[in-house]
Amino acid sequence: MTPQRFGDLEIRLARSAGEVEAAQRLRYSVFYEEMGAWPDAATAALKRDFDDIDAYADHLLAIDTKRPENGGIVGTYRLLRRCHAKAHGGFYSAGEFDLAGLLDRPGEVMELGRSCVHADYRRGAILQLLWRGIAAYAREHKAGLLFGCASFPGSDPAAMALGLSYLHHYHMAPWSLRPRAQDKRYVAMDALPPHLIDEQVAVKSLPPLIKGYLRVGACVGDGAVIDYQFNTVDVCVVVRLDQVTERYSRHFRPTSSQRPARVPSTVLPPLAASPGDSPPSSS
Repeated sequence: MTPQRFGDLEIRLARSAGEVEAAQRLRYSVFYEEMGAWPDAATAALKRDFDDIDAYADHLLAIDTKRPENGGIVGTYRLLRRCHAKAHGGFYSAGEFDLAGLLDRPGEVMELGRSCVHADYRRGAILQLLWRGIAAYAREHKAGLLFGCASFPGSDPAAMALGLSYLHHYHMAPWSLRPRAQDKRYVAMDALPPHLIDEQVAVKSLPPLIKGYLRVGACVGDGAVIDYQFNTVDVCVVVRLDQVTERYSRHFRPTSSQRPARVPSTVLPPLAASPGDSPPSSS
């Protein structure tokens, strides 16, 4: 994809193993040092979040060209297309969810994962700019369907019953696109019936990244999964690009001037980070 420049910020794909390692260091800082994920010995020794999928994926970066630390990398998303997943042996999300309905669709699909933003940049428009990069990448590769794990912090589903129940009752994916949590890991999301859900309160309880996904028309799969390593409860998010509303999709397109985006905070909230996205952070 063509790099995009917004003032001092550049959105582009990683160009070297060194830049991928810098993204992994950012992921480690967010997922392990901030969010309380449990590193294995190798991860703790290197202080990098990594797995074998990294070698097959493309890594989208947000780079502050004026920041000397860690190569200036202040945000990242991992992008995995069909060809990447085939070479690796599967998508990351398949370890938690049955993706058959998604993967049986013709055309390109793309998994979003390992998303995070440096704490110093979560009050700006970094997430919107990363989504512009995702949209440009998806157009370049003709990907019409995006998906990935998006996370609630913590490993107790009862503590997030309101948010999970809201997603289940109001944002469930259609049958033809609906991922389902693997049977052995399935956690029901409908602890509360619809009449006990205050929608405004429920939306406020959602992690910022999941709220952002919903605002671009995302839906979720059936069932959640507890990821004890990352200390999260994950849902599978699905976004059909042809259904992203014009109101929001225009924010993801590069402007002719390529100046910093002046995006209201209500369009997409500051990124809170989560390893599961998905995302959108995301695993």
